[in-house]
Amino acid sequence: MKKLINNLMYAGLILMALNFTSCQDEFEQVGGTDEQETIQANSSVAKLIKETSSHDGSYDNIVDGASCFALQFPYTVEVNGIEITLDSKEDLHAIEEIFDEVDGDDDILEIFFPITITLADFSEIVIENKEQLLAKAEECFEGGDDDDIECIDFVYPITLFTFDVDFQQSGQVKIESDEQMRRFFAELEDNAIVSIEFPITLKKYDGTEIVVENNASLDMALGYAKNECDEDDDNDYNDDDFTKERLDAYLVECPWEVREMYRENVDQTQQYLEYLMAFKEDGSVTVNDRIGNTLHGTWSTTATDAGVLVALDFDVLVDFNIEWLVYELDEHTIKFYNDNGNKIILKQRCDITPGEEPNPNILRDILGECEWIIKKVKNQGEEIDRLLGYEFKFMAEGVVTLSNGINTSEGTWEIGLNSELVLSLMINIGDEPGVSFEWPVRELTDTRLKFDIDEIGYELILLRVCDDSANDGDITEIRNIMMGGPWNVALYSEGEVNLTTEFNDMDFNFTTMHQVEVSELGNVTAEGLWRILRDSEEGLKFYLNFDTAGSLGELTEDWKIISVTSTRIELKDESGDGTIETLVFEKP
Repeated sequence: MKKLINNLMYAGLILMALNFTSCQDEFEQVGGTDEQETIQANSSVAKLIKETSSHDGSYDNIVDGASCFALQFPYTVEVNGIEITLDSKEDLHAIEEIFDEVDGDDDILEIFFPITITLADFSEIVIENKEQLLAKAEECFEGGDDDDIECIDFVYPITLFTFDVDFQQSGQVKIESDEQMRRFFAELEDNAIVSIEFPITLKKYDGTEIVVENNASLDMALGYAKNECDEDDDNDYNDDDFTKERLDAYLVECPWEVREMYRENVDQTQQYLEYLMAFKEDGSVTVNDRIGNTLHGTWSTTATDAGVLVALDFDVLVDFNIEWLVYELDEHTIKFYNDNGNKIILKQRCDITPGEEPNPNILRDILGECEWIIKKVKNQGEEIDRLLGYEFKFMAEGVVTLSNGINTSEGTWEIGLNSELVLSLMINIGDEPGVSFEWPVRELTDTRLKFDIDEIGYELILLRVCDDSANDGDITEIRNIMMGGPWNVALYSEGEVNLTTEFNDMDFNFTTMHQVEVSELGNVTAEGLWRILRDSEEGLKFYLNFDTAGSLGELTEDWKIISVTSTRIELKDESGDGTIETLVFEKP
């Protein structure tokens, strides 16, 4: 019924706009007989207007593999055996997260039919099965020829006028959306004449706005925008479409830090973690290891039908000496891949200079600005999970506190050089030996600090939190959702082993002060700590800490947030042996 009403409304707008009256005195002469400021419905500028206001179908290519239409939310898919209900564009990231868990594998996605698709002209079609969807997808054009321009948008409202054959105004319509604009022009007769009330504003893909004053400027702006950005209309996802020239410029822009490294299916990440690569325009590349040694090599790129390849050649770092396929180029991240289980993930580090020593004053200032949350702490190779999510406050006069929101310990801190003359954070909290140590600085950014001595298995990673993340809309929204409990564990699995029954009859209540209570049959049986944090490297994380043994202790992790709705949150974590753990909370 709602769809019928909308269609009748749009039809009514067109009929009203094209309704010619027999009374000549009711017409308003606009611009004399200047045909240059009118638009004929079958003109090139009218075509550009329709393409700019068309419905974009490329954002969900990871699901339907077609850019000329998009699936209407909500709908349900099964991704590598995991069932997901998608309610918005943001939920599509959950599919990519699952696909990216194992690079180079055969990903399987099944859609639960029936579904409704929206075409470029905003018309809708119900699809009953996979065969119908594939047939419709075959009608799309690969390589950007779908019926839309995505690099520029109209800023509404926009007023349109209609005219008779003598260029006298016959109607007026205020357009409020792309859908109205697209339908208006699509339903005009070929010889119909309209004009736009200028000036109007256009917003470009990079957020900048331009004001156009006439048809000629509009034609030029829309025509130029058609090829101004990469619309990612190939039937893929991840924005993997890039040129050799773009990759070359990106590589030399800043140093790159090794975050993951696999060679012949063997995880070499710990050996090369945080090595810093600096690509030079002359084809040379230097690598700084964690203790400051500089290693030299060369690099080159080649464009092929399979994608852009990067060839690395070192005398010492032989594990890097492969011709790598660049299979993902994301903001601040590059992923290299080669057959037989070879992979490198690099993170852009414009904030540091290879070989440069950390500045003690910068470290001191950063520590005192906000609170710092423990992401990881290890002593002699053993992770101390009971401190996960605890909060440091580094205060003046060398006072430091460590708190879980209820209990607080106090001690001292200072910045200095350790016995190896390495800049270090020196913490002494008498009743908390887990963090009382001279922590040498290994990574220093505004949002993340890392300290470690790899040889003896000591490591501390801290994440900055200012004003309890009040300015982060995503964190605030998820936090409010979680505090609307109670919640039950709908799924907990370790790899293929389903352990959900261990949490039957447990109600989880997430409350203020980052506290979580677990109740059984109305009685509180356990308490713990919870947090939502943004890790600059890993995205949104859900921290749980139950300082206890048994099933609840198994939930003590910094979980990666995969998807969130008002009734469901899905979390994942990869254990040290590569096992994928899944935790799903649902409202009862």
